[in-house]
Amino acid sequence: MAEPAQKKAKATRTFLFSSESVNEGHPDKLCDQVSDAVLDACLREDPKSKVACETCTKDNMVMVAGEITTQAKLDYDKIVRGVVLQIGFDSYVDDLSSVDSKGLCDKTCEVLVRINKQSPDIAGGVHVGKDDMDVGAGDQGIMFGYASDETSDCMPLTHSMATRLGKTLTDVRKSGECWWLRPDGKTQVTIEYLQHADGSVEPKKIHTVVISTQHAEPLKAVRSKECAGYKGPEMTAPSMEAMNKEIEEKVIRRTLQNITLKNGQPALTLYGSHTHLHINPSGKFIIGGPQGDAGLTGRKIIIDTYGGWGAHGGGAFSGKDPTKVDRSAAYICRQMAKSVVTSGLSARCLVQLSYAIGVAKPLSLFVETYGTEKHGLDVDDITNILKVEFDCRPGAIAVSLALREPKYQETAAYCHFGREPYTKERRKYFEWENAMDLKKYQTMKTEQVSAALKASNYLTKWVD
Repeated sequence: MAEPAQKKAKATRTFLFSSESVNEGHPDKLCDQVSDAVLDACLREDPKSKVACETCTKDNMVMVAGEITTQAKLDYDKIVRGVVLQIGFDSYVDDLSSVDSKGLCDKTCEVLVRINKQSPDIAGGVHVGKDDMDVGAGDQGIMFGYASDETSDCMPLTHSMATRLGKTLTDVRKSGECWWLRPDGKTQVTIEYLQHADGSVEPKKIHTVVISTQHAEPLKAVRSKECAGYKGPEMTAPSMEAMNKEIEEKVIRRTLQNITLKNGQPALTLYGSHTHLHINPSGKFIIGGPQGDAGLTGRKIIIDTYGGWGAHGGGAFSGKDPTKVDRSAAYICRQMAKSVVTSGLSARCLVQLSYAIGVAKPLSLFVETYGTEKHGLDVDDITNILKVEFDCRPGAIAVSLALREPKYQETAAYCHFGREPYTKERRKYFEWENAMDLKKYQTMKTEQVSAALKASNYLTKWVD
């Protein structure tokens, strides 16, 4: 009989990976923010509102549609116009050759409303007559969370960088430092990674950066006309070449200096002459917003999550109350994955949950660590640890992550994950980014983890 073949050792490999993001002025992102502003308005007066709000936009029109059951009295017109103004859309000219139109105007835009109440069939199956902890999932579906130790916030660097570049573009526009920028914009980042034999990944260099950003007319636009309310000395927009140079200095380099790698160094150390830059590669980007492209809620689900890393169940987030597990379960999946990584149980972690409409307990829990698990624990051990420590019933998620508070518009641009958690006016923002300390399991054997599971009340929370 032949001897069994030895297990083949894993090899290292180098690969390129890309992620993209969009600014808050992108038409799809505008819709996400309107949907979440409506949700916030509902929760502000009625924390148990049932909300499924969609938004679409084209040219100088914004429409909200969906199913909402709430005690709140909503002024949809005011909500929509407030979001549009906050983003910075304050001019619209019905002419694609106009250099003065930003693509949407808060004062003149048409606001359409098509809202019904929640289906009584869904209400009866999900929450009517049920205690908070027995509230069922608002729909079936699969949700994922991901974490990687390559950055200090456990986000993949490609996506963290693409997201933050877009945020910096907005910051320098709104501060007036780059007043000639307009709200719409997209970013994309390609990074060369080294995958180690243990399955962990390490970013080695920034290969390519792409930034397409809406801007005023070069060498002709003046600040007093471009920026409503500006009273300072008159300025003229720079040339495209000068614009691109300022973007490289004030956006790219500044952003990279503020992203911390696993080794404690800024991501700027991976940027240099080897990096390919494409800033406004189409030549110019004056017409933008809904005039340049239609927008819909939920069309940027990869941008909202991990930039293509891990996996995605397909469900969008914005405009949905906590009974909609597309959102709330994705948040708890992120907290679970991040807790595993920050506690040193693995270098990378993917978590999946699944649900059935009207059923409180998750139907399944799946964990993938890509071979990066540590301390003698295997993936089954880590799965059992999560069953001990977390309760993923929709009602429990809403409590542990404080999801019935009106704070969702803040999540609707620049990614729902990798954000700094904070408390403001007693509201807990991005609570899912507060990882649970699981370090006590580092010293446990499989038998001890199994014993901890049996001793817990996991059967009240999970399907066995």
